[in-house]
Amino acid sequence: MTSPYSERRRTGRYVTLLLLVAALFGGWSWFWFYAAGKIETTIDGWRAREAQAGRVYACGSQTIGGYPFRFELNCDAASAAFSQPPLEIKSRGVLVAAQVYQPTLLISEYRGPLTVANPGQAPDLVINWKLAQSSLSGTPSAPERVSLVVDLPAVDRMSGGSQQALLRAKHIEIHGRIAEGSVRDHPVVEAVLRLTGATAPELHPAAATPVDADINAVLRGLNDFSPKPWAARFREIQAAGGGIEIGQTRVQQGDAVAVGSGSLSINANGRLEGQLRVTVAGLEPFLNAIGAQQMVQTSPSMDKIAGVLDRLSPGLGGVARQQAAANIGAGINFLGEQTTLEGKRAVTLPLRFNDGAMSLGPIPIGRAPALF
Repeated sequence: MTSPYSERRRTGRYVTLLLLVAALFGGWSWFWFYAAGKIETTIDGWRAREAQAGRVYACGSQTIGGYPFRFELNCDAASAAFSQPPLEIKSRGVLVAAQVYQPTLLISEYRGPLTVANPGQAPDLVINWKLAQSSLSGTPSAPERVSLVVDLPAVDRMSGGSQQALLRAKHIEIHGRIAEGSVRDHPVVEAVLRLTGATAPELHPAAATPVDADINAVLRGLNDFSPKPWAARFREIQAAGGGIEIGQTRVQQGDAVAVGSGSLSINANGRLEGQLRVTVAGLEPFLNAIGAQQMVQTSPSMDKIAGVLDRLSPGLGGVARQQAAANIGAGINFLGEQTTLEGKRAVTLPLRFNDGAMSLGPIPIGRAPALF
């Protein structure tokens, strides 16, 4: 039989436990709401500093939730306005979340569509997606790693009421980290771009066929990573004698597969200089896709050769143009180093950049756009 003393002691333990749980619950709740208030204050201060620099961020409505183990900032009707260059970006909203026990890892989810326009004007670009998420390790002012993952992105250019498809893809990933230095002091940035089923017909007719790519690059020569246009960043790299190191990269389009690596610099005109060592399997479809035959026929070198031959015999230059174009693939295979790639016959040769002009071995294949 249990004594009254034992019953009172057991009851006392239960009461003590309940009081302890209530104290912990109350303390945790106080901490969460105190931290949530600090977050709002921090965001307001950050917005004020950004506004002084000509970057105005706003929400149609803003709430903080996630109690008890997360902090979630929900920003509906999110917008950003920049003074230099004049630009206005709007979206349906963004949700930013962090675990209480890991506050330096921010996970964001974006709600489309997103529009880009000159202030007060109709959108120039409309960007939509099925799912868009990002992660940031560190803090917004001093990030260490940043990732963006987008499913089914669609980028359209709006012009006079018409809509042009600039980009379509099944999946895009962008990852970046500071490999050396810091955000404020000469960062060396390592970046990875992964594309699945990407098409960009407005960029080049060859880009209408889906492309899968895994591209690794390291940027050296940045002064800092403060907000600024990419053209300004590339000017910094050029002025500092930096460059872009391309690590082992793979690109596939249809039956053509290419891997390569090398180093590129930027000249005073904002154009790429340098060379990549590239191994290509399925070369003929690639050359046909980029219109290499026409490039050879109309190249300055071919013009000189054809001019000399026409002086010897009228019409001979035209025959030479046709023969050179018809045998372009065989010529590259003859000049390159024969090898295999993923079980297929392949050829290794240099991809050269000379003031932005690109040539695969001796064959001109196009021109890269100026970076500034």
